[in-house]
Formats: sequence, structure tokens, C-alpha cells
Amino acid sequence: MTATKGLEGIVATTSTISSIVDGVLTYRGIDIDDLALHAGFEEVAYLLWFGKLPNAQELSDLRQDLDTFAPIPQLLIEQMKLYPKDVNTMAALRSAVSALALYDEEADDVSRSSNEKKAIRLQAQLPTIVAALSRLRQGKEPIAPQKGLSIAENFLYMLRGEQPDETSIKALDQALVLHADHELNASTFAARVTVATLSDMYSGVTSAIGALKGPLHGGANEAVMRMLDEIGEVDQVESYIQEKLNNREKIMGFGHRVYKNGDPRAKFLQKMSRELGEMKNDTKLYTMSVKIEDMITGQKGLKPNVDFYSASVYTQLGIESELFTPIFAISRVSGWTAHILEQWVDNRIIRPRAEYIGLTDQKYIPIELRA
Repeated sequence: MTATKGLEGIVATTSTISSIVDGVLTYRGIDIDDLALHAGFEEVAYLLWFGKLPNAQELSDLRQDLDTFAPIPQLLIEQMKLYPKDVNTMAALRSAVSALALYDEEADDVSRSSNEKKAIRLQAQLPTIVAALSRLRQGKEPIAPQKGLSIAENFLYMLRGEQPDETSIKALDQALVLHADHELNASTFAARVTVATLSDMYSGVTSAIGALKGPLHGGANEAVMRMLDEIGEVDQVESYIQEKLNNREKIMGFGHRVYKNGDPRAKFLQKMSRELGEMKNDTKLYTMSVKIEDMITGQKGLKPNVDFYSASVYTQLGIESELFTPIFAISRVSGWTAHILEQWVDNRIIRPRAEYIGLTDQKYIPIELRA
């Protein structure tokens, strides 16, 4: 046996959900460019779960189900109120999603119909949980979801307590589409490993959230925003970035293991960042980001990934950086649950081997003879 560090290049399973071939990302065979330009997030979630775009009735039924499931139990809200105010938001989300299973009578029902319902329930409730966590951190009461709103619109409404503008809704909805799935990434693999033991869907999603919490996966956009805050002004970009490059420090938001010629999702987020800045008559974050991109691409040959411009997009939507990765989870739960459903169609427990490189031919030494 020979180990491959990080399982790079190892094909661990087959899937019909998403693919990355020659730098092109597709969901169920549809190019991400096509979906980002034309599809709403609810359509994409349906596509990931059921393998096809919904017709008008199917989309209407899905939206009705999402409305039904969006409220979260009051007992869960009371539990969330006991979390420390300064707790990591992803840690709080992980705990809350794990607790959701306690309030679902079908949590351990492994039938396909029940698991499809749980996928929709989780998709509906994650935005409500994240918005509630945000408001509780601010000492405010959570706002209940409204019926008849899209996931993007409802989330912004529950955060702010007021109806969001159409540009903001469109920007967040497109961001959700772009983050919905990404083949066998770390969090998706974690979800599949967990449910391959025939554990429940809530456990699988909790595992995925735990993996997404790490800065090498889901936390990169928060690191990008911290960098932009540290730089402060456009005229400070060049000196700041050059110092980082001279010191061989990593610049978050650039490069991707599976994309050699650039992340196809980044261009949409760049456009959103510019449009939101222009709408607010404040393009500083966008201009800073472009200058950073020019320097990194020019000197290192690295192009921005999906995390880089999402930082300025979310900030211009009035969303604090602590929610960047939870928003990632709101979108990616559609992909996680699609992969969980797929794993169970032809399940086998995922149990790889490890190449042993430790000592050999050792003997037991009685304690009185040990040094």
C-alpha cells in the first residue's frame, strides 16, 4: 500500500450530481454559467436532489414545503439563547443542526421519501437558524420566516427585520447557486463517510458542517475580509500585498486544487461585488479586491477562487463576516443532502486503509524495566 497525501487524485466514488472537468463545473450536466445566469436557488436545489429541473408545479410544491418547514422549534431557540454570545458561529450552527434531529419524529426513518423530506427540512431550517444566531449575538429576538419568500429573500428579511431590495436578493440568490455543490469536497466527503455507516441525515450534515468550519475549506472568505479590513484603503493595497508576497505568506482566496485555469464561479461574484458597490456608491472593497487580484495573478499566476469576491459581496449586503461560512452552509446543504441520498442508493461503508510507517518488531517491556 502507498499513501496519497490528502487523497489528491484518488477517485473514491462515482456520482451523477456534479462534475469538474477541464475547469468546467456542472450540476447534473448543466454548466454552472447557465445555472448562475438563469436558475433560482430553489430550482438548483431540486435539480441536485431529484436529477432534473422542476416543472412549474414541482417548483411550486417545493416552495410550499420550504415555507412549511422553515420555522424552527421554540425549544431550539431557547437552547440557542444559552450559547455564549462570542461563540464561533459555525460551532453554534453545528450544535443547533445536531439538535434539530431531536425535534424530528422521522429522524431515524431511512425510507427514501422520509430522507427526501429531511433534505427539504434541513434546507428550509438552516437559514432560519443562521439568522436567529446572528440576532441573538446582537441581543435581539429572532425573526420568524415569512411565507411566500425565496430562501435568499427570507434570509435577508430574518437578518434585518425589513424587506430587502431586489439587487440584494438577486446577488445572494446567485451566490447560493454558485456554492450549492462542488463534487467530492471535504465537507461532502465527510457527510458521505458518516452516512455510509447508516447513520442519519442530521449526523451527516453535522459532520459536513464540522468539516466546513475549517479555514482551509469554508473559512477562506472570512480571512479575505479580515485582510481587506487590515489593508483599509485602496492606496495601501500594493505595499500590504507586496510585503506578504516578500514574506512568502499565503494570500487567502487564490488558487484551487481542482482548477488550474481559474475558478469558473469567481467571475460572477466579481460582477456582483462591482454592482453592489455601484448601487451603494461605494466601490472601495471592489477596487481593493481587483488590485489584489492583479498583483497575485501577475506575480504568482494564481487566480481568485469562489471565496475571494464573496467576501466583498456579503459585506456589501450588510452581512457580518462571522456569517460568511454559515451562508456557505445554507447553500451547500443542498449538495450535502443530495450526496447523502445518492450514497444510500448503493451504499458501502467507506473504510480506506492507512500505510503504516511506524516502528516494527517491537516487544513488550515490563514496567519495572522501562527507562
